Amino acid sequence: MEILEIHSLDALAGESPRISTEVMVADLLGLMEELDSTLAVTPTMLRAAAENPDTHLFVAVEDGHVIGTASLCVMHCPSETKARIEDVAVASSYRGRGIGRWLMEHILEFARRELAPVELNLTSRPARVAANQLYRSLGFLPYKTNVYKMKV
Repeated sequence: MEILEIHSLDALAGESPRISTEVMVADLLGLMEELDSTLAVTPTMLRAAAENPDTHLFVAVEDGHVIGTASLCVMHCPSETKARIEDVAVASSYRGRGIGRWLMEHILEFARRELAPVELNLTSRPARVAANQLYRSLGFLPYKTNVYKMKV
């Protein structure tokens, strides 16, 4: 198993481990469905995220399949550089093997090496008990603030 950063949906084709674009897209769509069944993620959205230079899309790959994913989205604000960790998901059949921790530790090391100093943020629904325990164990602290959301 290895963690790779995806810059293009075609980036892994022909590399070790071999994974076709079609399998990678199907696996990522499946992970987004497991993360939140109300999401309407499309291959076009995946491609845009992978190709955006301010989005770092990481995947855990095993036996030619994407079994986990996490994204680090960087924002260059006037006050400071900030980054959000988004869409952390591990395939249900692979949970409990430390893959989520491994992905998160990979992102933290990447942020230290490539972005520091940077403020890292993430959100997680209270129902995701294991995920919330993981984030706290890695040093993330709950932040008391109102989160507002609007679709435009």
